[in-house]
Amino acid sequence: MTDYEIKLPGELLSSLMSENTGFAQLIGSVLNQVLEAQATEQIGADRYERNADRGGYRNGVRPRVLYTRVGPVTLLVPQFRDGAFSTAIFGRYQRSEQAFVLAIMEMVLNGVSTRKVTKITEELCGSRFSKSTVSQLCTGLDARVRAFNERPLGSFPFLIIDAMYCKSRTDYDGVVSKAALMISAVNAEGNREILGVRIGDSESDSFWRETFAWLKDRGIKGVAFVTSDDHRGMVKALNRSFQGVMWQRCQVHFMRNVLSFTPARHKVAMAAGLKRIFSSDTITEARAKAVELAEQLEKRADRAIECLEHGLEDALAVYALPSKYRRRLKSTNMQERLIQEVRRRERVIRIFPNEDAVLRLIGALLAEFHEEWQCRKYLDMAEYHEWNAQRKADEKERNVVPMSET
Repeated sequence: MTDYEIKLPGELLSSLMSENTGFAQLIGSVLNQVLEAQATEQIGADRYERNADRGGYRNGVRPRVLYTRVGPVTLLVPQFRDGAFSTAIFGRYQRSEQAFVLAIMEMVLNGVSTRKVTKITEELCGSRFSKSTVSQLCTGLDARVRAFNERPLGSFPFLIIDAMYCKSRTDYDGVVSKAALMISAVNAEGNREILGVRIGDSESDSFWRETFAWLKDRGIKGVAFVTSDDHRGMVKALNRSFQGVMWQRCQVHFMRNVLSFTPARHKVAMAAGLKRIFSSDTITEARAKAVELAEQLEKRADRAIECLEHGLEDALAVYALPSKYRRRLKSTNMQERLIQEVRRRERVIRIFPNEDAVLRLIGALLAEFHEEWQCRKYLDMAEYHEWNAQRKADEKERNVVPMSET
């Protein structure tokens, strides 16, 4: 008896009593009999029946596997010489298959490794899915990621930018480091949004320019203030793409940079001095405290003081804004927390099969976080709009070309 023959009732009962796959075979037998009856009804004749009124001829069957809770079921789908066989079972099958694939996607997005997913599918379906099959099924996320990552943009006064690195295989089976540039923003109404993610080889000037051009092509406007770490090439690209926009160097990253040049025995004093600087109420007070710290530690940590003096003004740019916005815009902490969530899931995969898989997972995760961020307002923008209007009026009065809010 071949794999595609329908068992007789006695054989099926025996199989049901003696095999773990008996229930799957029972379901398969019933569904295949339904398919055969539907084929007879559509053609108007049984198998091998001579009938002048028949509407067509059979042309064998095509096996199709349906995964169920009792195991895989093989459906023997009738084939016609002229025309296609139709049945409501296919619609149910497609819905079941779609739900199953969506469940696999959710497992991957929630940090379940592909190896564990294969074990889970084996328990649920009685059939083992390879890791490559699981990865292939997740390509269904591409449309969702594309819609999120290419959606039209509006007015976003504040941008917060950061990047993370992950490993990906290449065509020649090597492993390289890929930069994932993630861009969040606060819109004119004060709501947080994730604008998207870009995957590249490094944080070069050219890649940053391409990224900013990508945002402008999607319609971004009103950019006035950008917070980021001192990424290679980012500031240069920012000045070219958004002329006149203020750049805030992340104070947390800057403190780490200064402390990395500080001798171990002076790190406590340096850290305390930096905190005093960045907790100042005014920029004048912050500069005065920086001078005091330099006088205190210049001879003991000269390289650290040099680093402090070189980047201090960029780290104090946030003082140009009204005080209520400084705490949330002085660093990329918001973006760091987002990256930590992405990293928690990325760490399970460790090495992505290709660059598309990197974009697929990170983009899908960011789309989920973006939806969560829509629940509540992040900043009250009324004071900012008043400040911005006054700033423009002052610039016009001084006959200065207003800041370009491209």
